[in-house]
Parts: sequence; C-alpha cells; structure tokens
Amino acid sequence: MKHLLLLILFPLFAFGQNPYPQDYFQNPLDIPLVLGGSFAELRSNHFHSGLDIKTQRKEGLNVLAAAEGYVSRIKVAHFGYGKALYITHPNGYTTVYAHLKKFSPKIEAYIKQCQYEKESFEVEMFPAVDEMTVTKGEIVAFSGNTGSSGGPHLHYEIRDNAERPINPMLFGIDIKDTKAPTLRSVYAYPKDKNSFINGENKRVKLRLIPKTNGDFDIEKVTAIGDIGFGIEAIDQMDLAPNKNGLDNIQTFFNGNKKLEVSFKRFSFDETKHLNRFIDFEYYKTKKQRIQKLFVESNNPLSLFKDVKDEGFIKVEDSTASVFKIEMKDFQNNTRTISIPIEGVLQDSIPSDSTDYSKLTHLPETETTTFEGNKASATFYQNTFYEDQFLDFQYSGDTLKLHEDKVPLLKNFVLNYDISKYRGEDKNRLFIAKLYGYYKRPSYVGTVRKGDTLTARTKNLGWFTLATDTIAPTIKPVNFQDKKWLSKYRYLKVKIDDDLAGISNFRATVNGKWILMEYDYKTNLLVHDFNDGVVTETENNLKIIVTDNVGNSSTFEATFFRK
Repeated sequence: MKHLLLLILFPLFAFGQNPYPQDYFQNPLDIPLVLGGSFAELRSNHFHSGLDIKTQRKEGLNVLAAAEGYVSRIKVAHFGYGKALYITHPNGYTTVYAHLKKFSPKIEAYIKQCQYEKESFEVEMFPAVDEMTVTKGEIVAFSGNTGSSGGPHLHYEIRDNAERPINPMLFGIDIKDTKAPTLRSVYAYPKDKNSFINGENKRVKLRLIPKTNGDFDIEKVTAIGDIGFGIEAIDQMDLAPNKNGLDNIQTFFNGNKKLEVSFKRFSFDETKHLNRFIDFEYYKTKKQRIQKLFVESNNPLSLFKDVKDEGFIKVEDSTASVFKIEMKDFQNNTRTISIPIEGVLQDSIPSDSTDYSKLTHLPETETTTFEGNKASATFYQNTFYEDQFLDFQYSGDTLKLHEDKVPLLKNFVLNYDISKYRGEDKNRLFIAKLYGYYKRPSYVGTVRKGDTLTARTKNLGWFTLATDTIAPTIKPVNFQDKKWLSKYRYLKVKIDDDLAGISNFRATVNGKWILMEYDYKTNLLVHDFNDGVVTETENNLKIIVTDNVGNSSTFEATFFRK
C-alpha cells in the first residue's frame, strides 16, 4: 500500500477533472440499499450530512470500507454519531460510518485499549496514516443504533479534503426513485411594509389547484411590491415511506431565472443557517418546515446559486405575470408549480398593531443586556440575523425571554446571582429552560463561579432557577447480589436521573476500572465480560453515578464467575 501514502500526500491531478468518480466507491453495505434519510434533508437545526441507509430493522450487518484507505479517526460518544469510523482514501475523500454497534475485531481491540487506558467510554482517536490501513470491501464495523439514532441504520457520508459533506449519490450509489417530489403547500411573503399579497402585509398561504399530470397551479394571486415565496415539500423514494428532502429547487419569473437551491454539498460551518433558510417561527409553532425561496440578510448558505434580487420579484400595478417553481429529486423526477400574479395597487396601508412600547429593541450589531433583580441575559453583537423587538419579563427567579420563535446566530448568556441561597442549597441549583404547557424544567449546561451561575443557549423562551436534590437511580438488570454469572456474557445495569440528567459514571470490579457502554436512549450500562478484565471468582462491583448538579449514587454488589 505504498502508493496509498503517496496519493494521500499528493492528491490526484485528475481530481479537478472528475470530482465525482463513479466507480471508485462501493456500497458500504452488502444488501440492497434503501434510504431512511437523504442528503441535506432538513433536520432540527442542521442539514443532514449523509445518507441514512436502512439495515432491515436489524443491528450487526457487515459495514464495508467503500474503498482502500486508512482509518483516520474513531469516535465513541453517548450522543450524536455514537460509534463512528472515518476512513481517508487516496483520492482525497473521507468516508464516514456512524451509529455503529461495534467495530471490526482489529479496530475494536484498538479502541478498547484506548478506552481502558483513558478509563472512559467516550474517546476520540486519530490513528497515524500507516497505523490502520484497510482494503476496499473489507469489513470495518457492524451496523447499529448508537448515539442519537432513532432506529437501526447506517449513517454514511463522503467528505472532500476540506471536510465538506457531499451527496454520496453523486459517486454512483443508485437508489430506486420514480416518484416526483410532493408539494404540500406554497406561501407568499412580503419583503417590506410596502408589499402586499391578496391585500395582506404578512405571510399568505396560497390555494393549490392540482393538475392531471401531478403538477399544480395556484389560484391567481393579487400583489404589489417586492414578494418572495416559500414551499413545504418532500420527496419519497420507491422502496420506503420516509419523507426525504429535495435535491434541487429553481424559481423563474416570467421565464427568467431568479434563484436556484442545490442540495449537493455544504460545510459544517454553515449548516446551522438552516434556521434562516426555513420559516423558523412557522416551524416552532406548526412543526412544519417552509423553505424560503429568497435570501434574507446574513444568510451565507452556499446552497444558493444564480441569485437575482435575493430571489424576490417586483410586482407592479396593472401587470400580469407568472412565477414558476421547479422541484427535483436526485433522479431528476420533477414537479412544477405555476403561480399567476396580477399587480393590484393597494388602496390603503394598514397600520402596524404591534405595541413597541412593551418590547425591547435589540440592534443586530450591538450588545444588549436585559437585567432583572438577580438575573441577566446578555446578547452580544451579531447574536441575531437582524434587529429584533423582543418581549422580556422578570418575576422571582423566572425570566421570560420572548418566545422561542426567533432564530439565533450564536449563543446568548444567562447569569443568575445565587447569593440569597444557603450554602448547601447553592450546590444543587441549575439554570433550566421551561417547556410545554406545564413549564417542565430542563437542564441547560450550567457553570458555577462563586455566587454566579452561567449558561449559554441559542433558544429563547422561559428560564428559571431549578433545584435537584435527588440522586440518580442505579438498578441491576440481569443479575442479583451474590449470584453466579458464569454463563453470562454481559453485565447490565440501568441508570436514570429525573431532572438534571446524568453527568458521568464510573464502574470498577475489585477496584479495577471496567468499561461499561452507555446507551442514553435505554438508560443502560453494559459490560462485556469478553473484555477479559474480570478474572477473579469472587468479584466486588461498584458503580458511582453523578448527575449534572453533583448528586451522586453508589451501587455495590458481589457476583461470582468461573
């Protein structure tokens, strides 16, 4: 594999001529590929960075190296990708395999050695170029459901040498799809106070008129001024019912192209701007994502192509025009929407009914601090995409910071002065966000320095100080104290915390640290006796679990093995 190292250091000159080689990568699973999630489809706070390949509702399927290369990164985490493997290839690309159950024997041995050396389930390692090479088609892992996975599947990515994810289907993966995208709704948006749709200076839902060929017309729209449009749309493939994302959207005004959205590649730095791309307020209230086909200020998404006039159209009085939206999936199945527009001058402009005297003005380019009696919220410059008028209220220990309907570019900072609380009580306090009708508290990452608690978050809403005095629970699942476990391969324990959440855990047998894998979805800690660290006949198990405010529980038991 000497040529492998040379090519990694010196990428192919042909790379620029053929950026998406069709025969280089093989499929990462040796079963017919069916997708549960497509590339760049809209997820919570991000675009999906790969393909979710179904694994027939099972775990443990062989995961194959898509091409020769070397294992450049291995990560094991409670959340996110769970167990993930990264392979860098001679042509400069890196493939990623995530939510794995376990790695192949040689990789599993390597990562377990690291876990025992660091005495941590969560690890991240970057093997050297010549430390762990793999061949094309080699079994490198087994599919699973670890991390934030919602069910057994393989998350598969291809990234370029700038770590930008690219749609793997561009490299020759073929998924059966003969269905055109599905349009659910269309909306029109006024750009400013001088723009109107059907007499309204606000978002307006347009009436769809289905055509016999599956396309849609729209009931005639009257408008004046600068207008933008948005769609709620999905794509479905032949072999799965999942609601996937589109591959391409183009808009035209009287035959002239206004904008294109190409979902083929993006960077991780920009994926957070999904919240600017969708109608964030509508999503937060209706749980449906409208894709805005116009570009607002401070939206740096590279998905936009050939943008003219930010995607807005200018409608003048006494004109007749047509706005067309063309949606495609990866297989080029197309759905088209035509919107007839009549320019009608607005007789009167309705006044803004907002009572700005009850709101606080937050300029986008300035730092603003809202202060209560013992609490404050600081919004540094460029926290928002644009200037905001927000509703702030303070009562007792509770801060109301508007409603969670405004997208933020970055975190704001919450500070609470806890000097009024007694010494022992201070140790169990944390900053919580209140959710739902009953305002249930949920832990926000809280740091204490002296008598000040600090948290950072990108979500507006209700916040308060909460107290957690109850330690986590620890319960054995498949054993009892003083029992023989010779026939068992696994030792299973369930841990839970009802408020602040689990922070860390540590398990030992006869004083020696043992690896216990943690699945937060099932609250299970699992030790594999095949690790070979439990060698005595009589064994004293000790597990310590601590929550996010320092409450701690200890579980002890004795078991026997031959």
